Amino acid sequence: MNDARETVILVDAADQPVGTAPKLAAHQRGDLHRAFSVLIHDGAGQLLLQKRHAGKYHSGGLWTNACCGHPRPGEETQAAALRRLSEEMGFSCPLVPLGALIYRAEVGGGLIEHEYVHLFTGRWCGAVTPHPDEAEAHAWLTLSTVQTDIAAHPDRYTAWFRLYLTRAETELSAAMQLDMP
Repeated sequence: MNDARETVILVDAADQPVGTAPKLAAHQRGDLHRAFSVLIHDGAGQLLLQKRHAGKYHSGGLWTNACCGHPRPGEETQAAALRRLSEEMGFSCPLVPLGALIYRAEVGGGLIEHEYVHLFTGRWCGAVTPHPDEAEAHAWLTLSTVQTDIAAHPDRYTAWFRLYLTRAETELSAAMQLDMP
């Protein structure tokens, strides 16, 4: 994906569009914009993580959720989440809304993530074939293993993923329990 050509949807605190901006400029200024994150589980208590490619424009080499991104102007958020899941991790599955939250985090290099992020979850038990420009590794781990490692080594994980596991833990745990035997 060519980040330089991507455009994000600027929103207010109620997720109402107020304009658009080039993706990089929005992250340099810290503009509030619409985003999504996808949390995939296997139905047996494990969560899919990806290690962001080291060459990403920010947060490269850090572990995070299955995928994240921004809907394009005119694109439905859930459709964008499905698009990016396929582009980043090489598979598609039904997604269910998990909720939304606003966060702001400095992510290095003078960039700021300030997002009204829609969280989605889905269940996948098949092959995962990450695009090599997006993710350099992936792993299936239990939620408790991830939480323990984040507590011990927060610098290994993206700022947004750490936040999701704090602010949406109950919703994620409930979604993962629905499919457990």
